[in-house]
Amino acid sequence: MYAILGRTLLVAVLSTVASLVISFAFVPMMGGRVAGAGLVMTIVCPIAISIPASLVHFYQADRLRRANTALAEARDALEKAYDRLQYQARRDALTGLLNRAAFMDEIAASSNDGANGGLLFLDVDHFKSVNDRFGHAAGDEALHLIGAALQSLAQENDIVGRLGGEEFAIFLHGASAERMLDHSQAVREAVSAIDFRHPSGIRIPLGVSIGAFHCAPRFDPAEALAAADRNLYRAKSAGRNTVVA
Repeated sequence: MYAILGRTLLVAVLSTVASLVISFAFVPMMGGRVAGAGLVMTIVCPIAISIPASLVHFYQADRLRRANTALAEARDALEKAYDRLQYQARRDALTGLLNRAAFMDEIAASSNDGANGGLLFLDVDHFKSVNDRFGHAAGDEALHLIGAALQSLAQENDIVGRLGGEEFAIFLHGASAERMLDHSQAVREAVSAIDFRHPSGIRIPLGVSIGAFHCAPRFDPAEALAAADRNLYRAKSAGRNTVVA
């Protein structure tokens, strides 16, 4: 408010000065003299007009500026909220990895771009026993740790997702069949090496069975995942904690 009053007084002073300059410049040219009531009117009129007009103008301008600022802040907050919702809609809440729908969308986009690569379908071994023996909180923590391990091994263009329950999937963008197998073994070993312990101190061993399938360019995502799933079933049947391609 003080800023508005200050600007209003400045306008009043400048208006008065301008009025005096004009009066003293033109009135004598017309044969008159600036004095008495004329001088008073020269000073009073600009003050009487400029002060209320300036107050209203600056007050409305200040309100408009505040409204524009609030609108811009609300727009920024809305955009951030929308971005968060978009992110959350594509992410698994427990692990932060892509959810099933987002993972399938991403590998479909890779296929449409003509990319090849390795598709890994993972299932946590004996996960039900972890929940049954140590509780669902322990199971959730196990999934979180496994998800973090998978993400830490991924390269820049690789796609990592949790497909649901204890199932995960990885698409190794542009990977050769050899890299696919090497990465599968690295994932299996990384999960086995997780030092996961119950609050009582008991170590809970973790392992994953992996079905791997090498995807040619323009592959069908659903068919590729089904092929990897068949290999996963074979890995389970072979004794778990192993890789089948």
